[in-house]
Amino acid sequence: MTDKIYYNGNIIKREDAKVDIEDRGYQFADGVYEVVAFYQGEPFTLEEHMERLVFSAGEIDIETPSAETLIKEAKNYMQETGYADRNAKLYVQVSRGVASRSHAYPDGLEPVIIMKAGPLNPNPEEYFQEGVKIITLPDERWSRCYIKSIALLPNILAKKKAKQADAYEAVMSRDGFITEGSSSNIFIVEDDTIITPPATNYILNGITRQTVIDRLAPELGYEVIEESIPYYTLLKAEQVFLTGTTTEIMPVVQINDKVVGDGKVGAETKEIFKAFRELTGFVRGK
Repeated sequence: MTDKIYYNGNIIKREDAKVDIEDRGYQFADGVYEVVAFYQGEPFTLEEHMERLVFSAGEIDIETPSAETLIKEAKNYMQETGYADRNAKLYVQVSRGVASRSHAYPDGLEPVIIMKAGPLNPNPEEYFQEGVKIITLPDERWSRCYIKSIALLPNILAKKKAKQADAYEAVMSRDGFITEGSSSNIFIVEDDTIITPPATNYILNGITRQTVIDRLAPELGYEVIEESIPYYTLLKAEQVFLTGTTTEIMPVVQINDKVVGDGKVGAETKEIFKAFRELTGFVRGK
């Protein structure tokens, strides 16, 4: 694969890609992003991701090209990278643009749009078959988490704490209720019912989350309820799983030092994972 970058409409060599020292994304984390999975060259929910990118940008007063234009540009770029027939991921970022450093941004800035392709690097298969451990932490992020901002400092600190605890993810709680993981959404299963926190301003309404709610669970005959999950309810849940673009459908069998259920991946979680794999057409090693 060639190492090429999309930069404001141009496809250039990686070594030629430069970030201006006064790019507001670099200085202020003033921007938004998306990550899209490609399975054997086919984008998964590309439209939904680009629509959310445009929405996130609009929420912080950045004007972008239309979602349709971004979709076209993304597909053209992926064709140029050599990943067009492989498992890959596409990172797309929009910063507000370049201006002399000042908290108050000037009007009329030209956004900087970049795209970077790379291998998908799926999680080890044993994670999906045997489940993973998560830890819990207080949610110390800002209150507009529905915007997919590049300002991710609390998230990366939480993820680092998870790695230090030999855990896959850190799941956060606010005022006694579960919100989401540092880079994932969370579901629990109780009495054959699937429950997930509602898409308020305190969570990012994940595309894979929406796929489970709107398509996979209903097709399998499961009811999904969006309601607040108290911290203590998470700890006694029969099954727990995470969702995300690179997380896919990840079963959880341990929370902190507590085993979830019987410590094995539950039937509902297995079914949803299988349905997700069938939907994406994922083939390991492609």
